[in-house]
Amino acid sequence: MEHLQTQRISLPRLGLGTFRLQGDACRTAVENALGLGYRHIDTAEMYGNEEPIGDAIAASGVARKDLHVTTKVWNENLAPAAIRRAFDASLKKLGLDHVDLYLVHWPAKNMNLPAMFETLTMLKQEGFTRAIGVANFNIALLKTVVEDIKAPIACNQVEYHVMLDQTPLRRYLAARAIPLVAYCPLAQGRAASDPTLMAIGRKHGASAAQVALKWLLDQDGVAAIPKASRVESQQANLDAQHIGLDDEDMKAIAALPKDRRCVNPGFAPAWD
Repeated sequence: MEHLQTQRISLPRLGLGTFRLQGDACRTAVENALGLGYRHIDTAEMYGNEEPIGDAIAASGVARKDLHVTTKVWNENLAPAAIRRAFDASLKKLGLDHVDLYLVHWPAKNMNLPAMFETLTMLKQEGFTRAIGVANFNIALLKTVVEDIKAPIACNQVEYHVMLDQTPLRRYLAARAIPLVAYCPLAQGRAASDPTLMAIGRKHGASAAQVALKWLLDQDGVAAIPKASRVESQQANLDAQHIGLDDEDMKAIAALPKDRRCVNPGFAPAWD
């Protein structure tokens, strides 16, 4: 599996998203994914599933050094003391002595960015997280974090798929060698039934969802974390890495509507 190098960590370009996976079903899904060869697991305190993920990791037998684990602090916990409490709780639930990447999950109104990133940087310096980053940050917020505060951001995790254009954000991140990690990479199932993607898939002996995922993974500096609870879906996502999209395919995908969000950014009060 290909990796992206960022802030001294090696980020597998294809990971397992776990939003809405709960309890035993979550544990089973993560165990199966690790058994298939996944080494990038994405979670968050808000998902309420860090404990079953920790159980799955412990049962997997995968060496900790070979595994990348991302978790996130919710936007109600962005004061320095609250970040510390949230982080400690996440680490305990995961059963780990460190995570690989700790993200600010969503911006919040009136957040104190310098204080936040001082705390996050301290967690990194103390060895509790190997890297820090953000999710759902727009360019204006990124400029403050990257250019003014000069925080060592390892990624920005945002919604990105064949039906949503993120070109300005991608260009900003690429110019600073910051990866974009795409959530909802299959447009919450919409990609699977798109006629254009289905036609491309037939040409390559693949599914429409696999085509959509490969389109993302073919882009420099982009990783993807599709949620998949079934073994068959997890394997199909791994297999998508081997599809070869041609110029004709790329032109057809470029012609798809690019304004279809699955997640309302208005959910975050600080989003412009």
